[in-house]
Amino acid sequence: MKNRILALAVPLCLLALPIPSRSQGSASTPLKVGIINIQEAIASTGEGKKAFGEIQKKFQPRQQELQRQQQEIQAVQEQLQKQANTLSEEEQRRLSRELEEKQKLFKRSTEDADADYRAEGQDVIQRIGRKMVPLINEYAQQRGYATSAGSSAAPAGRPSLPASRPPTPVKPPDKPKP
Repeated sequence: MKNRILALAVPLCLLALPIPSRSQGSASTPLKVGIINIQEAIASTGEGKKAFGEIQKKFQPRQQELQRQQQEIQAVQEQLQKQANTLSEEEQRRLSRELEEKQKLFKRSTEDADADYRAEGQDVIQRIGRKMVPLINEYAQQRGYATSAGSSAAPAGRPSLPASRPPTPVKPPDKPKP
């Protein structure tokens, strides 16, 4: 699962190593490098915005149902907490079982909705990516970029950081003083 998410989050790149190309009798010319966050590119197209808007609209009822389930869980939790001293042991056990059942159902429903949403997003990205990748390759070829792109490389799932944003450095914790 982690590998799938990782593979989905990796942006499609137009890669070229800055290795000079050497041919007999010609000067060395470095290749150009370009990086594209294909997910962001797809989502920012008119077709992408429309498709993802339709997915949002399609999944809105499920999201509302999940919110309702979560509110029911919170209500049972509050009832157990507020009435812990006044409820009989049998009633507490019944409410605890009800709470566990609601939590299991909520977890399953959330996982199913998430999987379905990701699958729909994957389909959109693949569909638009199949159109976009050849255009990117053509553009790159015309402008002297070396490319590494294919239809299977189109990522899907949750958005990743734009390729232009550097990763945030992590400062190691200070060592305790003796």
